[in-house]
Amino acid sequence: MWIWQQANWPSFTWDNSIIEPLLRQTRLNQGVLLGKATSQSPSEKQSRLNTLLANLVHSSAIEGEQLNAFSVRSSLANKLGISEARPFPTTKQTDGLAEIMLDAVDNLTEPLTLNRILYWHRCLFAEDSSLLNPVVGGQLRGNAPMQVVSGRLDKPKVHFTAPSRDVLETELQDFITWFNSSLTDTNLDPLLRAAITHFWFITLHPLEDGNGRITRLLTDLALAQAEQQSIRFYAMSVSILAKRSSYYSVLEQSQKGDMNITSWLVWFLETLNDAFSGVITELESTLFKAHFWQNVDQTQLLAEQVKVLNRMLDGDFEQGINTSQYHKVAKVSKPTATRHLSSLVSLGCLIKSSAGGRSTRYLLNLNFLDSTC
Repeated sequence: MWIWQQANWPSFTWDNSIIEPLLRQTRLNQGVLLGKATSQSPSEKQSRLNTLLANLVHSSAIEGEQLNAFSVRSSLANKLGISEARPFPTTKQTDGLAEIMLDAVDNLTEPLTLNRILYWHRCLFAEDSSLLNPVVGGQLRGNAPMQVVSGRLDKPKVHFTAPSRDVLETELQDFITWFNSSLTDTNLDPLLRAAITHFWFITLHPLEDGNGRITRLLTDLALAQAEQQSIRFYAMSVSILAKRSSYYSVLEQSQKGDMNITSWLVWFLETLNDAFSGVITELESTLFKAHFWQNVDQTQLLAEQVKVLNRMLDGDFEQGINTSQYHKVAKVSKPTATRHLSSLVSLGCLIKSSAGGRSTRYLLNLNFLDSTC
C-alpha cells in the first residue's frame, strides 16, 4: 500500500522530539546565513543571478539533464536587467527556465493555481526542446499508470506508483488548497511547510515528465515565502544533487510507509542545513579575504606574492606552503621563492612553522588584523 492509499492521507505526522531540535538548528543557521549575506552588501542582482543559475542547473542535473549554463545565465541576466559583456545565445527553453524560476521566487503573494503549475510545465518543455524530448508541456499526464521503475525491461523494479488519473485532479486541488491556506497557518513552521510541499507534490506525480523540477520550483516558492523575500542566497538543489542517491531512497521509503514522514523531514532539514552551511563557509571565506587585503599594503608586495596569497586565501595549501610549492606556483627560482616567503613573514602576512629545514611551511597569519602587514 502506497502512502496516498492510506485512509488518513494526507494527514501527515512526525515525531516532534526528533524534528524540533533539528528545526531549531536549521532556523539558527538560516538566520546566520541571512545576517552574514546582507551584512556584506554584495551586488544584489549578481547575487540573485548566481543563486538562481545554480538552482536551475543543479535541479536539471538531478534528473540527468545537462543544461548549457552559459545560455541559462544569459537568459536570467536578460530577465534581471543585467548587462553582460559577452552574452551567450539563449533558447526558448533557457528563457522559459528563467521565466519560471523568477516567477517562483518573485511572486510570493500570488496564489498557487493549477494554471500556474501548468504554465511552469509549458515553459519547462519549450517548443525548441521538443525534438529531444517529445513531452507536451502544459498538461497533466494521461491515463497510463505513472510508475517510477528501474532495472531490465523484462524484470522492472517498481519503486513507486502514483495516484491514478481518475483521482489526480481532485488530489491536485486538495494540494493547491492546502498550499495557499497553510501560508498563514501559525501552527505549521514555514520550513516544515516547504518540506511537506516537496513530498506531497512529488508523490502526486501529476505530469508526464518534469515532476522533480516542478516540485523543486514549488519548494523554492515555499522557502522564499518562509523568508518573505525573493533574494536568494542559497541553492538547495545543489545540496540535493550532492545527495541524490539518498534523496530517491528516502522518498521511496517514505512513500511506502504510513503517514509518519519523520524520515523525510529529517532528510530535508539536514539537506537544507547543508545548503546553509556551504554558503556560510563561502561568505566567511570571502569576508576573511576582504579583511585580509584591507590590512595589506599591496605596494610592498610583488605580483607573485599577491598571486600566492590569493591562492592561500582561496583555501589552497591548508597545511601551509613550502618553498618548492611557492617556486612552482609563482614560477620563480627556489632561492627567489625563499626570499619572497621570508619577506611575507617580515611583513606579517605569513607565519613560519616550527619545523625547520625542508619541512618548513608558511601559513597565513590568522591574526592579520593586528599585524603590520
